[in-house]
Amino acid sequence: MTEITNSKQYDLEDRTFVFAKRVREFVKKLIKTLGNIQDSSQLIRSSGSVGANYIEANEALSRKDFFMRIKICRKEAKESRYWLKLVDTKSNVKLEVETKDLIRETTELMNIFGSILRKNE
Repeated sequence: MTEITNSKQYDLEDRTFVFAKRVREFVKKLIKTLGNIQDSSQLIRSSGSVGANYIEANEALSRKDFFMRIKICRKEAKESRYWLKLVDTKSNVKLEVETKDLIRETTELMNIFGSILRKNE
């Protein structure tokens, strides 16, 4: 991972990157049922899209583009939360705790992106 700077921009870039990496590690631990395979695929896409769109927002050519990308970040975080709720942990306590922690992170990311949008309206 790149060196973390004091800039809030890069703190959030790092945070979204770490979130996507954590999701990938989590998915590897799930039982390979048909539902989990399909849900995990969607989860991996949406979790990575949060950070990718945040990077795009920071490189936006206009305010309108910036806000569109931030809205997409919030949407992808919300979608990640949805897929996390759908995956089947087969009542594995450790996986359930990890799921709840990842859901908490998606909620925090949604709130951060929502706050960015509200502060700049």
